Amino acid sequence: MTFDERYRAIHARDRRFDGQFVTAVRTTGIYCRPSCPARTPRADNVTFYPTSAAAHEAGYRACKRCLPEAAPGSPAWDLRSDAAARAMRLIADGVVDREGVPGLARRLGYSPRHLTRLLTSELGAGPLALARAQRAHTARTLLVGTELSAAEVAFSAGFSSIRQFTETIGEVFGMPPTELRARRPRAATETPVAGTIDLTLPRRDPIDTAGLFGWMRAHAVPGVEHGDTTSFSRTVRLAGGPAWFQVHETADGRLRLRARPAVLADLAPLLARVRRLFDLDADPLAVDEALARHPELAPAVAEIPGVRVPGAIDAPEMLLRAMIGQQISVASARTLQGRLAAALGDRIETGEEASILFPDPAVIADRGAEVLRGPGARIRAIIDTAAALADGTLALGPGDDPAEQRARLLALRGVGPWTSDYVRMRVLGDPDVLLPGDVAARTGAGHLGLPSDPAGFTAWAGRTAPWRSYAMAHFWYAAPVTRSWRAPVPVPPAGAAARARVATADPVPQGAPA
Repeated sequence: MTFDERYRAIHARDRRFDGQFVTAVRTTGIYCRPSCPARTPRADNVTFYPTSAAAHEAGYRACKRCLPEAAPGSPAWDLRSDAAARAMRLIADGVVDREGVPGLARRLGYSPRHLTRLLTSELGAGPLALARAQRAHTARTLLVGTELSAAEVAFSAGFSSIRQFTETIGEVFGMPPTELRARRPRAATETPVAGTIDLTLPRRDPIDTAGLFGWMRAHAVPGVEHGDTTSFSRTVRLAGGPAWFQVHETADGRLRLRARPAVLADLAPLLARVRRLFDLDADPLAVDEALARHPELAPAVAEIPGVRVPGAIDAPEMLLRAMIGQQISVASARTLQGRLAAALGDRIETGEEASILFPDPAVIADRGAEVLRGPGARIRAIIDTAAALADGTLALGPGDDPAEQRARLLALRGVGPWTSDYVRMRVLGDPDVLLPGDVAARTGAGHLGLPSDPAGFTAWAGRTAPWRSYAMAHFWYAAPVTRSWRAPVPVPPAGAAARARVATADPVPQGAPA
């Protein structure tokens, strides 16, 4: 965006740009989100920064009125695939807190010095400043959204000491943590459950929660994941141990996260992963506006505004599940995945519900052949991939370069274009992935009046770039057999709750996303 385009956005107080840039005002020393209700400053007093960290580095503090740190994250980190965007995804995942700047640089293939120069040039701040801003953002979320003590907030957000936490909050927000907490809305929190963190997840509206929860429910691995019309929960393996979480939609339309991490230091990475799983940093107005320009898609966009493409909570798990589900129905894939989890996964008592951790790649590599069923070549491919993930020969994560990740996956035995591109869509949040080999998507395209043969489908879908992943979601939802994903869940009879948890969706054609 040009300066004039950004200035028009802040003059209109356009909320869709919140989180995409901040507005710093030289005369006040404050930076704001684009929708700040304060009087629009003169253009010659304004500087726009791509990140709040850049504004911090330039000496500005956050506006006490609009609290720019409360905005959803920028969709740019999914739209862009350059080193800066990959670094931002890894910083949000807590890599700097766990491995330092050298670890972040190593993952991106740069020296720490060169990475610092690159990020400072691109984003106005180096990796340490960006990580510091991420901690401040997480701390603000916890201060206004939970009843955690100041010490618990400090260590949950990744600060190494309470003093560092207090000084950072004072510098960024111009007030101590106690005053920031006192400014929260009266209805910001719900009745806390002992040992459980409960907070609201910011997002951009509109959002297709029916599709999100329906997708999660249809693909839920029995015993590992539990979903219904308005909630999804599971346990995931993090650096400090297993963490249970649930995302649910409240009666007033908010999305709330309930979480029980093994250690508080895992809370910030868990927040980042949940946001990616539910695609909460997407810009739905930009996506819908672009897709609705095509007459063939306009009715689908009108019917399902704010469609989202679910991400992945765990990258290696996503790859192995995709390989297990190749060329079989979703129901069959869930059965195989559930059998694998029941035999090899660790059973975790979360205090909320019994849950199974999806097996670690090392365990699958060692014992998966005893449990997996199907063609021998596929089983060997899954075992080989699990072994590569376990010994580090194959690395997979949100900071990958898309082209390099695709090439690495295609080099694996048993991985073709559908699997590699599907993993790229889910793990990297790439908004522009098309799966021409997906029979269910092509069937849905045919029901929308579009070409359903691979060549014609590919040619027509090129018009929807750079939003082909979101077009794919509309194609899937248009297919008769997968429309059931969005249907309400029938209320089970008394005593059937356990069976309802593992109820499968209707089988889908070969090649549908598993």
